[in-house]
Amino acid sequence: MIEFSNVTKRYGKIVALDGFSVTIDKPGIYCLLGRNGAGKTTLLKLLAGHIPASKGFVAVNRKTTAPLAMPEEVHFVETGAAQFNMRLADLFKAAADVNPAFNVSFAMELAARFKLDSTKRYKQLSFGMKAMVNTIIAMASGKEILLLDEPVLGFDPVMRKVFYDLLLESCEESPKTVIVSTHIIDEIEKTAERLIIIDKGRLTLFCDMTEIDEKAYCVTGVAEAVREATEGLNVIDETKAGGFVSRYIYDRRIEADGKYSVSALGLTDFFVSLVGDEQNNGEAIQ
Repeated sequence: MIEFSNVTKRYGKIVALDGFSVTIDKPGIYCLLGRNGAGKTTLLKLLAGHIPASKGFVAVNRKTTAPLAMPEEVHFVETGAAQFNMRLADLFKAAADVNPAFNVSFAMELAARFKLDSTKRYKQLSFGMKAMVNTIIAMASGKEILLLDEPVLGFDPVMRKVFYDLLLESCEESPKTVIVSTHIIDEIEKTAERLIIIDKGRLTLFCDMTEIDEKAYCVTGVAEAVREATEGLNVIDETKAGGFVSRYIYDRRIEADGKYSVSALGLTDFFVSLVGDEQNNGEAIQ
């Protein structure tokens, strides 16, 4: 179980997380979304025990995390992380020496599926291939919690597709909690089971992905009719064009009629509507 309890993290005068609380009590693939500077990487570093909280506490399986008490259950892959300059086959063996739970054969299988040359040294690889090696080491680590910070950065579309397929396979074979922070929203939407959105260091939304399908939609039509139809609903954004208006809703569904249409709202549009302006002020929505 992962628990953030009223966590604040300051870097001097900058508040990266502000009274952040959330509990993750079941395995699965979690999508972590937020604008640049929202606090995503700080959240992951706190969970991995790389940095201390300024206030509140972070716990894994009821044990508080800290730089001197880094949780053994967690493997954190940070953007741009480097490895020893060894041949990949040797690097995987070294990972097993440090971590007895590391699955060398699984790591080699993943490397083959990504067409990585296991005889090459780490520094001989492209940026994208280095990122893939780091992710493979995480997936083969045997840890129950994986933290992936922009794992597909530098991947081409084919590599990204294979990565998400392997992530699903890995979680099916060995249930684990995977938190993926990414800006490529449309792709993670097809893989993630649950969604965490943070804004200005605060939790804005924590829900199952199915809730987005059920409750996020757009109502477009004559302004007066749209506003009347959506009165009392949770309107997260609105755009205007002449006498017409589009309202973005996160609430119970309504049916279309002759004066307005109702259309599905994808995760990208939902995210932009939710955090793209100042109206939410970082407050969680229900």
